[in-house]
Amino acid sequence: MSANALSAVVTAVSSTRDDTLTVCAISALAAMFGNVLHEGVGHALVALVTGTTTGTLSTVAWSSAHDTRLVAAGGTLVNIGAGLACWVGARRDNRASARVRFFLLIASAFNLLSGTGYFLFSGVTNFGDWADVTAGLKPSWAWRTLLIVVGAVAYYGALRLVGRALGAQPAQRIRGLMIPAYLTAVSLACVAALSNPFGPQLMWQSALPSTAGANAGLVWMQYYVPRSEAPAECEAITRTLGWIGAAVVAALVFILVLGRGVTL
Repeated sequence: MSANALSAVVTAVSSTRDDTLTVCAISALAAMFGNVLHEGVGHALVALVTGTTTGTLSTVAWSSAHDTRLVAAGGTLVNIGAGLACWVGARRDNRASARVRFFLLIASAFNLLSGTGYFLFSGVTNFGDWADVTAGLKPSWAWRTLLIVVGAVAYYGALRLVGRALGAQPAQRIRGLMIPAYLTAVSLACVAALSNPFGPQLMWQSALPSTAGANAGLVWMQYYVPRSEAPAECEAITRTLGWIGAAVVAALVFILVLGRGVTL
């Protein structure tokens, strides 16, 4: 690319103005998508398919009388699989609108960061899904060390993947997308967790670590974008009432229904 062409692309990108409300709406939908995959598919559905007859599902946990190691591992594995699928879609679907591509990108980020971050979280705290998966395995210090190492490496890899899908763009625009997405996910998770049926402590033990902790890499995403690539397409995310309305309706159901717990 010539210097003049590169300058023109950079100027176009820097002048892009994304609508923050629509960015937050898309991010809310992506965050709820990742949460439902983790708790509803990875835990609840796996439990019901593998022999559990009933249990309680909320935004912070799944609980039944006969949860197995597979059920405990299912949430993370589903998140990672979904994150990779969304990453492929974000990289390849150039015909989609900027809003759809951003949904795929931020859904990939939420799923991959939550999934890989869980290894690290359980290894450090000896709490959560992967503490349940490795419970009783000896020596425990070796398993916890393995979780920490795998988690750190996988989390860094997830950041690099998301940065690659985002493409080379000015740091100002990256922050304008990633920070509202991060704050939206954290706020939504905390509000939904307030009325969960397992006790308020899970807001601190589960909701915050899985959002504020796991997704913290979004705040520094500008440093994981490969600068060697040509500047990415810079179509703005314009205000779209459809995305905003869908996010409001979904958030009400997420908070008032799933947040309070559903017996399956």
